[in-house]
Amino acid sequence: MIVITGATGQLGRLVIKFLLERIPASEIIAAVRDPEKAKDLAGLGVEVRQADYNVPSTLTAAFKGAEKLLLISSSEIGSRVSQHLAVIEAAKQADVKLIAYTSILKADTSPLALASEHLETEQALKRSGVPFVVLRNGWYTENYAASIQPAIAHSAFIGSASDGKIASAAREDYALAAATVLLSPVVESGTIYELAGDDVYTLTEFANEIARQSGKAVSYVNLPQADFAAALEGAGLPKPFAALLADSDIGASKDGLFDDSHQLRSLIGRPTQPYSSVIAAALNT
Repeated sequence: MIVITGATGQLGRLVIKFLLERIPASEIIAAVRDPEKAKDLAGLGVEVRQADYNVPSTLTAAFKGAEKLLLISSSEIGSRVSQHLAVIEAAKQADVKLIAYTSILKADTSPLALASEHLETEQALKRSGVPFVVLRNGWYTENYAASIQPAIAHSAFIGSASDGKIASAAREDYALAAATVLLSPVVESGTIYELAGDDVYTLTEFANEIARQSGKAVSYVNLPQADFAAALEGAGLPKPFAALLADSDIGASKDGLFDDSHQLRSLIGRPTQPYSSVIAAALNT
């Protein structure tokens, strides 16, 4: 049995999609905060169990009988460490044989503020005694694609990444990597995968590709960190999240989102999706 936490999230659903291509639905457990949101998964034959990161008592029961567990990092920035610790402890109590954790690219050296909670979780896994692997996911290309329509509307794609090199990949690529690791018959505990896309680009090049595909004038405008955070907040993002995204762009300017080891490509057995295809998909939705 393989249990996927956060199974109704975008990444979790994709991981389950890839697992279903290889194993019966009866061997998959979708651990979710709200089972009502997982009715479609249940309809596919996947076992749905209630599991709330903030209610540790739900976790051990949710993980019972599972051999492997994918801990998809919580989206609640600032609360992640305590939530992840609860999952690790419950997995240990349930005698799970392997935990795979979705971390961040180069967590131990990353200039991104996002990395600190991931690194603490990695250290907790090492202390737990439970066999584990770490999937250090790079940036999702969809993170930037979400800004395409506003960029077209204002003829400007804004950010603070300067000329930093970015090697993002599609969410689907990271999901396939996770499924591949979970299905591998032999995984060496402590393995760390640095996962990033084959494509390397700057945000200037990303904006140019939006312009080329849309036929609209779009250029990249690099802003100071505070100005970019304020713009994101003005667009409706909560202040802490806007500040964190702006910090991530500053990290990107220092090549914090760049990696050329091509471990993701090797793991999934094919090239990662080019950013141009993710842009095309966004423009066609």
